[in-house]
Amino acid sequence: MTEERLLYFKTVLNKKLESLLNEALKTVDTMTKEDDNFPDPTDRATLESDRNFELRIRDRERKLIPKIEEALKRIENGTYGICEGCSGEISEKRLESRPEATMCIICKTNAEEIENRSNM
Repeated sequence: MTEERLLYFKTVLNKKLESLLNEALKTVDTMTKEDDNFPDPTDRATLESDRNFELRIRDRERKLIPKIEEALKRIENGTYGICEGCSGEISEKRLESRPEATMCIICKTNAEEIENRSNM
């Protein structure tokens, strides 16, 4: 991969990381500042449901942050874009859609199939 493309993916990953961290801070601020005094139980239930949904989203994002940080490390050490499964190149098309990817699409598909079979 060219230095120009590596710089591009580094920028994409840094922006994604910054966005996730900012969203997490907003969520914390919102949840600590909201007025929780609802006389109507339906309003209270709606608030709780919305909070649970937001927390599930933030939990998924929390799990993504280390993956992004690891991808940035791989850029620095020269292993970014190399599949952990077969040591081949991860296509730029795949990296465009999932810049933190560690496996090419074939290895990832195979890993998911094995995981699905073991969960049955």
